[in-house]
Amino acid sequence: MRRCWSSPEAARHQAARLAAGLLLLVCLAVDARAALPGYTQVKAAWRSSNTVLLDRHGVPIQTVRTDLQRRRGDWVALADVSPALRHALLLSEDQRFYEHSGVDWSAVSAAAWGNLWNTRTRGASTVTMQLAGLLDEQLAAPRGGRSVVTKLGQARAALQLEQGWSKDQILEAYLNLVSFRGELVGIAAMSQFLFGKYPSGLDAQESALAAALIRAPSASPAQVAQRACGLLRTQGRALPCDTLAAYVRQVLATRNNEPLDREKQLAPHLARRLIAQVGSPAPATLRSTLDASLQRLARDTLVQQLAELRGRHVEDGAVIVIDNRSGEVLAWVGSSGELSQAAQVDGVTSLRQAGSTLKPFLYEQAIAERWFTAASLIDDRPVGLTTAAGLYIPQNYDHHFKGLVSLRTALGSSLNVPAVRTLVVVTPERFAQRLNSLGLGLKHTGGYYGYSL
Repeated sequence: MRRCWSSPEAARHQAARLAAGLLLLVCLAVDARAALPGYTQVKAAWRSSNTVLLDRHGVPIQTVRTDLQRRRGDWVALADVSPALRHALLLSEDQRFYEHSGVDWSAVSAAAWGNLWNTRTRGASTVTMQLAGLLDEQLAAPRGGRSVVTKLGQARAALQLEQGWSKDQILEAYLNLVSFRGELVGIAAMSQFLFGKYPSGLDAQESALAAALIRAPSASPAQVAQRACGLLRTQGRALPCDTLAAYVRQVLATRNNEPLDREKQLAPHLARRLIAQVGSPAPATLRSTLDASLQRLARDTLVQQLAELRGRHVEDGAVIVIDNRSGEVLAWVGSSGELSQAAQVDGVTSLRQAGSTLKPFLYEQAIAERWFTAASLIDDRPVGLTTAAGLYIPQNYDHHFKGLVSLRTALGSSLNVPAVRTLVVVTPERFAQRLNSLGLGLKHTGGYYGYSL
């Protein structure tokens, strides 16, 4: 009677022959695609999802996210990655990383053996093979899982990578390019937005969680916790898995989206304005004429001033400091930030009621046209002016009148009635032309505004 099953020993030999056959296919495979990029080229092409605004001395003063598809931080050197994370990653993904030459044939044989006996085993993909998939979309794993062709392509690419890259370079690039969860790509973004710290500070528990996310970025918190718990146990670190599960749920539910250094977030409004002017794609860094020290002083002074005026219905403010000689902007504070009810609105450029701001220009024009001098007397008493819309009766801010006052007193006291009487002499049309010539850009003619201009 013919046997329809194999002994374990025969199956092992069959698995070994299968692994050897795969090795032969890899060696004989012809890859018509262009060679994978080198380490230096990959690192140079890396771009953070943020643009950093620098001051005139090169000091970082603001970080703005400019890539809304993925979150990526700065490229992180392997020496700046926590040893705990490196250990957890290799324990999870590639235990013989520093021993093989790109393909772990022992793992391939084990995987083949498991497939023959329908046993679940760890995948045979090494870190180098996974990096090949990150560098070449054609080598990436499809949604339905890796095919034999994809595996062979990754294996061949991995052998090529190992010939031109060092092991540390491979591991460093992998940590920077791999996706962890959702929009988080790379160790810098993952470490900041999940744990609120730099990659060098990740402890064993955080590292186990991160390594678990690499294996299954979209897994449920319970599944991530189960795998992380297994990694910690393998390392001999006793930790109740239910406690870890609660921690994982908390980490994945609430992300720390704030920059690590708030003192470097000094000029959000100007940063967005300059980035919009540069256009897409946004550069990694953008230099400005601001002075970081003066910018910080302007921001703090505004906040202090607003705090003192809180009882007087003053809700927000803005500051711009310009060097009169060069015209360069040295400080630009668009709002008070947390004290403001509209912190995103740039108070430096937003349109508002001009109020008394225009009075100096009006009196300057009246003096230039020799209607008045600074000592001329102007009547500050009630007046009614006939307009197309009816009778216009201007009022002073305090609803009081001072009689005859000099032009300089009217300007210094910001009186409305003398200003309107001066506008009658200059005429709204000529005053509007004057404002436009100064770059104030009125949307309508002087006749549209009339004596309320």
